[in-house]
Amino acid sequence: MLLLATLPACSSDSAEPEPGAERSAESAAPAGASDESRAEALTIVYLGDSLTAGYGLAEGEDEAYPALIERKAEALGWNVRTVNAGVSGDTSAGGLRRVDWIVNRGPVDVLVLALGANDGLRGLPVEALKENLEAIIARVRALNPDVRIVLAGMMVPTNMGGAYGERFAEVYREVADEQDVALIPFLLDGVGGVRSLNQPDGVHPTAEGQRVMAETVWQTLRPVLEEARAEQG
Repeated sequence: MLLLATLPACSSDSAEPEPGAERSAESAAPAGASDESRAEALTIVYLGDSLTAGYGLAEGEDEAYPALIERKAEALGWNVRTVNAGVSGDTSAGGLRRVDWIVNRGPVDVLVLALGANDGLRGLPVEALKENLEAIIARVRALNPDVRIVLAGMMVPTNMGGAYGERFAEVYREVADEQDVALIPFLLDGVGGVRSLNQPDGVHPTAEGQRVMAETVWQTLRPVLEEARAEQG
C-alpha cells in the first residue's frame, strides 16, 4: 500500500502556518435561509492540511472533499454548514496551535480531524503525532463536550521504514479506540499511489481524486451526522 510520494510536505510551502492563518472560507446555509435555519444547521469543521484545503485544484476548496460532502448532505435535505480549516503544509503540531482559535469562532457539532500526512513525510516522531492528536481532541471537547469527532487515518511511504510506517498507521487506530472517536481507516484509500487520481506532484489528489476521498469520508461521517441530527430533533 504505497501511498504518497517522498516530498518534504503536502504543499510547496514547508513552513508551518501561524494560528488563525488558515483559509477560513465557509459554506454557509443556502441563500435566503433565515437566521433560525442557519442556527439549526449542523456545523462541520474539517481541521486538516493541503489534502483538505484542495491544494492545486482549479476551484480550490470548492472541489475539495469537505465541499463535496456538504453537497451530499444537502441532497438528502440536511442543513449543514461547512468550515474548511485546511492549511497547506500543516502538521499535527500546527493544528494543535490553532485549534482553539478555530473552535472559538462558533459552534462546532462535528470535527473531522485530518492531520498527520506532513508529520509522516517529514519523518517527525510518531509519539509526538499521537500526543498532538490526543491534545487536539481534548481541547475541542473542553470547549464543547457534546462535539462529535471523526479521525482520518493516514499512512506513509515505505521508504520511511517498515517499523515507522507500521507504528504511524497504528497511532490512528489507538487514538480512535482510546478517545472513543469514529475512525476513517485511511483518508487516501483508493487515491494514494494512483497516478491518474493525483496531480503531477504525485501527492495531491486531482478533482476526481477528491471525489473518491469524499466517498471514503462520507462512509464514516454520514452515520455520525445522522446521530447528531436525531439528537438535534
